[in-house]
Amino acid sequence: MFQDIEPYAYHNEFIDRQPTENDYVFIINKDKVLLDEKDGELSLLQYNTVKDNFPDAIKDLIYLFSVDQAAFFLSLEEITETEPLQHKDIHVFREMKPSWLAFAGATAFHFAHWYDTHRYCGRCTGRFERKIDERAVICPSCGNVEYPRISPVVIVGIIDGDRILLTKYAKGYKRYALVAGFVEIGETLEAALQREVLEEVGLKIKNIRYYKSQPWAFSSSLLAGFFADLDGSDNVVVDTKELAEAVWMHRDALPAGESTLSLTWNMIEAFRLGMKCEE
Repeated sequence: MFQDIEPYAYHNEFIDRQPTENDYVFIINKDKVLLDEKDGELSLLQYNTVKDNFPDAIKDLIYLFSVDQAAFFLSLEEITETEPLQHKDIHVFREMKPSWLAFAGATAFHFAHWYDTHRYCGRCTGRFERKIDERAVICPSCGNVEYPRISPVVIVGIIDGDRILLTKYAKGYKRYALVAGFVEIGETLEAALQREVLEEVGLKIKNIRYYKSQPWAFSSSLLAGFFADLDGSDNVVVDTKELAEAVWMHRDALPAGESTLSLTWNMIEAFRLGMKCEE
């Protein structure tokens, strides 16, 4: 899946680290990231490139994480693109090669989004400052401390014999997906699954079993994937505010060769191949 970057290793320990010439710097504005383009290939910006072209952008870099020996930093400066540098939608990381740099780019966006939306204190409106001893921001006026947020999301493959329920969202993503949703306050993961299934497709489920998880930076989420069996009627009642359609599809009719970078399609492929899905 997207986070599987072996033999490279992701290290997110909070440390005081200064950039070297071959480290990477992310300049992200809302949902756009500044990238270099050479011979039609996109690449991340390295520290030397940023230092030479945008000296203001390196004045207050934030260390994010490292992958093996390569360190990744964030600049909160807003930069106007100049050739051959271009602003690209952050979803470009879903297809970028090599995979370890794509994962690093998406993860950097998760951090960038959090820092961008935590400039000011929600309690007293004072301006946040970054803490020096941990990854957090603190309000010097009222002492409010905020840590990076991860929203839990559940995904479920609903199974009825050799069939699985596939959905399409009403907006945005157009490929087939599975029933999914954010966990609400006070819910267990299992309760969230049952609620989402009932709300979105009008079905009941049983025999819920955990499959895999995946960090998904594009929605600042941690995805938890489950399989469950249909409990009772297979009559689907679609919530048209959330979904464009929901269809039962036989195992043999599922498309082969789809990318399994996402947890959703990893689960669909696992069901197609009969892997670790049934009780």
